[in-house]
Amino acid sequence: MPAPAVSPTAESLMAEVPALAAHARTATLLRPSEGAPGVRDSSAGGPLLWPEGKPWPVCRAPHAVQVREKLTDDEREAWQRIDRARREHRRRNPGRSYPVTEEDARIQEQIMAGASGLDKVTWERMRWVQDTSGPGVPMVPVLQLYARDAPAAVPWPDGADVLQMLWCPNEHSDPPGQPRYWGPTVALRYRSSSCAGTLPDPPRPDRADDCYLPRPCVLDPLEVTDLPDENEIPEDLCAEGDRWAEAHGVEYHRTPACRPGWKAGGWPSRHLTGLVPVDCSCGARMRLLLTVDSSHDGPSVTVGRHGELRVFTCPADPAHPLSLNIQ
Repeated sequence: MPAPAVSPTAESLMAEVPALAAHARTATLLRPSEGAPGVRDSSAGGPLLWPEGKPWPVCRAPHAVQVREKLTDDEREAWQRIDRARREHRRRNPGRSYPVTEEDARIQEQIMAGASGLDKVTWERMRWVQDTSGPGVPMVPVLQLYARDAPAAVPWPDGADVLQMLWCPNEHSDPPGQPRYWGPTVALRYRSSSCAGTLPDPPRPDRADDCYLPRPCVLDPLEVTDLPDENEIPEDLCAEGDRWAEAHGVEYHRTPACRPGWKAGGWPSRHLTGLVPVDCSCGARMRLLLTVDSSHDGPSVTVGRHGELRVFTCPADPAHPLSLNIQ
């Protein structure tokens, strides 16, 4: 009788390639699903254990706001003329691309004037600007995680057994300390579950993008072993991992490595940028703490182009500023 097939996990891979064990990390897959969590539960988008008297985080960074500018009649007519010429070329030459002239390209560039998009229904340019008005925006709960649900995936500070993540539900372009980043700003808080009481009615933002307002979800935590992206291991181990994955009919990436979804700890995927180190200002290589994944299910949030928001922290000192990254 043939032996049962080995499930394609990090453990089964490491059994065949023991050298990979040195690169393994513990991760907790959070697996959120819509529900009604309480303040004493781990949750996504649920109520937080928040002692009265503790200030609620407020985002005071400039927000990226989209503004619209009406094209002049001459600009609209020039753009429509170029569009008509393109359609006529396609009608006369099916399957052949339209050769954009230097003059047409120059005209369209002048019309756009650095804008990010053009609405051809209202004939408005759309551009992002930095808005510094207002007293600040209260952040919203994204995640609450008790140590009992992720004991090994999070580096818990002494006396803390609750990790909370909040974000500002608005777009930000290169916020302070986060170069080349576009998305919500993030705040982390560590607490002791022994703290008494909770804030009964936390402040709500008066401005927010719906994609950054998580639906309340309960978690179904699962501790797993996570292996690194192929860019982060030696070539010989990468080749062995690929051979193993092919033999098991899976991809190395996202099966034993860089597990997808909402998770604590583990390894980040490098599928868009390749290996770009995330270093703390102190010089230490930062480690992945949390991953928030875009999904229409569960919390129903969207970051980037339906990607993942990753929160990195300094292993030398968790009090050092965090780093944000979206892929």
